Amino acid sequence: MQNDIFNEALIRRYDTSGPRYTSYPTAVQFHDGFTAERYAELARQSNASGRPLSLYFHIPFCDTVCFYCACNKVATKDRTKSPPYLERLFAEIELQGALFDRSRTVDQLHWGGGTPTFLNHDEMRALMAQTRRHFNLRDDGSGEYSIEIDPREADAATVALLAELGFNRMSLGVQDFSPEVQKAVNRIQSQEETFAVLQAARDNGFKSVSIDLIYGLPLQSVERFSRTLDRVLEVGPDRLSVFNYAHLPDLFKPQRRISEADLPSPAEKLAILKMTIERLTEAGYLYIGMDHFARPDDELAIAQRDGTLYRNFQGYSTHADCDLVGMGVTSIGVVGNSYSQNIRDLDGYYAAIDSSRLPIFRGVELDADDRLRRDVITRLICHFRLDKRDVEQAHDIDFDAYFAGELEELAGMEADGLLTRDVETITVHDAGKLLIRNICMVFDRYLRQQQGRRFSKVI
Repeated sequence: MQNDIFNEALIRRYDTSGPRYTSYPTAVQFHDGFTAERYAELARQSNASGRPLSLYFHIPFCDTVCFYCACNKVATKDRTKSPPYLERLFAEIELQGALFDRSRTVDQLHWGGGTPTFLNHDEMRALMAQTRRHFNLRDDGSGEYSIEIDPREADAATVALLAELGFNRMSLGVQDFSPEVQKAVNRIQSQEETFAVLQAARDNGFKSVSIDLIYGLPLQSVERFSRTLDRVLEVGPDRLSVFNYAHLPDLFKPQRRISEADLPSPAEKLAILKMTIERLTEAGYLYIGMDHFARPDDELAIAQRDGTLYRNFQGYSTHADCDLVGMGVTSIGVVGNSYSQNIRDLDGYYAAIDSSRLPIFRGVELDADDRLRRDVITRLICHFRLDKRDVEQAHDIDFDAYFAGELEELAGMEADGLLTRDVETITVHDAGKLLIRNICMVFDRYLRQQQGRRFSKVI
């Protein structure tokens, strides 16, 4: 990544809101006309492909609520809430497992939340055992089995257990080490407990450890965030995710406890981002895209170089060839050419499972235009480059004719130095990499129909 990736004038010019494109179409297009029965039919049909599987499990519980959080979670200190949830999750695993051929290996598995390690050790063992009963998990360490970790809810013994269960990758939530910022967002977390978990992961042979940071939180400044980066770079994680805090208190109630007067100014927020990019680049990290940085030998960086990088609801991935089975409250699946989402509240989720029904309440099937535009957006957001002839061959279209209006719209971005269009390719320049969401939005035919929809800022 070159120094000119951060162009403040361009960032301000393109300072708008838009989707993060963990899917296309985005969840805004999901509808209740897509039923659990249709999902089951598509899942069975997908067995003919022989594609491997990716499993996602949502554990919604958190001991305390972080004020910035926009995730679907249940803040509680009551550990008796997990057994009833696991009882239903185990039942869903059985329902889902019956749809997929046992020959389909699970190449990717992820526990997210919430806080997955809210579960005690016996509960974690039981969840993995139930998964193994109904799905074909890998035992040789070749799968990408990852978990989100709150270091306040894990220790060396927890990490050792996770390794025993088959996990080999983790992401550590940090956000910011500044005591003032931590207090303002209700996440008090020491460097010592954080790095003890990271060291335990290394001691137990984890292949990749990522650290999550957020810029734009209350009371942050360039100086304070720089000190956080100092500490993080000392331990040298394999990856970093540096997310933009989107303050949307009308949508996410915990954010109402953040004082808007404490948020950094737009200028300070941009300065934090600029400093972060410079520091990480100087330290040898590569900009993968959409807030993600990785060491050159990390599998995400390798996948980007060899053209196999993919993007899904967990972010960037190396497993584009999997059907994704989402389990647990609010989880999202991607099976065949469809997206599906589980019921988002616990009572509704429990009621569906107790009636022996898949808890899917909405989704969408992709038509040919959706699949084409998803392909275009994925190529751009993962590789910053698109070969028109490859797209034409894959979708049987004339690219320039099909996207005549979009190509005309890209002309302004080309004039601004974000990208280059030629006969064969669209290539995103360094100045356009931070603004890749803006570029992808040009190919999103639903955006023009979504007036009034709330998305996060692109920067």
